Amino acid sequence: MYDAIVIGAGPAGLQAALTLGRMHRSALVLDSGQYRNGPVEHMHNVVAADGTAPSAFRATARAQLDEYATVELRDVAAERIDGAVDDFTVRLADGATEHARRVILATGIADDLPDVRGLDELWGRRAFACPFCDGHEYAGRDIGVLGASARTAHLASLLAPIVGSITAFPIGEQPADEDRAALDAAGVRIHPALVEAVETEGEGVRVTAGDEKVDLAGLFVAAGTMRQRAPFADDLGLQMTASGAIETDDFGQTSMPGVLAAGDLAHRASLPGAMASVIQAAAAGQMAAVWVVQGLATHAA
Repeated sequence: MYDAIVIGAGPAGLQAALTLGRMHRSALVLDSGQYRNGPVEHMHNVVAADGTAPSAFRATARAQLDEYATVELRDVAAERIDGAVDDFTVRLADGATEHARRVILATGIADDLPDVRGLDELWGRRAFACPFCDGHEYAGRDIGVLGASARTAHLASLLAPIVGSITAFPIGEQPADEDRAALDAAGVRIHPALVEAVETEGEGVRVTAGDEKVDLAGLFVAAGTMRQRAPFADDLGLQMTASGAIETDDFGQTSMPGVLAAGDLAHRASLPGAMASVIQAAAAGQMAAVWVVQGLATHAA
């Protein structure tokens, strides 16, 4: 019986494990090998690690966790969670079954990209979603945004002080009049043709829209959807927010006693959504682990 099983080994899960290890609580960390920033070559907006490869960040964290005797890490996915506080059962993909008094979900979310040929190959390398993470690298340069909606206008308002020109490429259909007005107000050029494909061109990207090929420094995506990467929120019947994230309190406690959630799969109801941030995810992992430690010490859920 572990004190906690941490499902997920990105920044949230690794920080949760570190906090548990430092408090000499037994923890099993399950790493499926799937990460939202898996395709990303460099992390940004991470103090003391700006420009570090996510794989190097994870490797350093795992090496540091090796120093804590109460923390065990396995490269295997979790498949099912059953039970209740103080007696959870977690079934693993390799057929093993483990037990814990608490569970921390840190499985993150997955991005479902719009159906644009070539986008999968550029995602996380020359096509991005977060201006805080990747906008600075395009300072003064011309970029494109896939999607032509009010969401595009909001993204453009954040990027406007950084980049040169911004061209929005409609996907599937031309923007509605109100979206076109919002884009015009944001100073965004709307390409007259629908986007067909994107590809690498030299050190930048090439967008095919209608009969035209447009060369740009990089792309941002203001279309597509996000979803829970793992099925546990549905399986456990956890309360969700309007954004599709798991609803938590300030410490990461979900609607099910003993189950906590940390990272971009969860947020407080007072927030409009979870922020895609390594720092925020790690902080949430720490808070969830603190709540676990406090609860075990005081025999509270």
